[in-house]
Amino acid sequence: MAAGAKVDVVSRVLDQSESGIMTAVLRVPTVLRPALGGVATMQVEGATIGGVLSELSDAYPAVKGQLLNDDGTLHRFLNVYINDDDVRYLGGVNAPVANDDEITLLPAVAGGASG
Repeated sequence: MAAGAKVDVVSRVLDQSESGIMTAVLRVPTVLRPALGGVATMQVEGATIGGVLSELSDAYPAVKGQLLNDDGTLHRFLNVYINDDDVRYLGGVNAPVANDDEITLLPAVAGGASG
C-alpha cells in the first residue's frame, strides 16, 4: 500500500474461516498517531501480531522502525497487548490474532529528572 493509505489498513471483505485472517481493533498511542494518519483507533487484519504489524508498516512506512526490528521481531521498546495480554508471553510476533481482538501498542517511555 502507498504511504498515503487511508485509515483502514485493509478494507477488503474476506471469508475469515477460509482465509485465516482476522479483523481486530488497534489502539494507537498518542506518540504514534501522527505517523498513522492521526487516528486513535483503526481496523487491522492479520492472523498473527507479526502479520498485523507488517501490514501496518507496509501501509505507513514511517512507523516501521518503531514497531519491528530489521529481522521482523518486535522492537524492544514497544509493548504490544492483545486483550490486555503481553504478546511476548503469547508467542511474540507469532501470537495469534482472533476476530474482534483489541490490540494495544504501548511504546516504552524512558528518562526523567536526575537526582
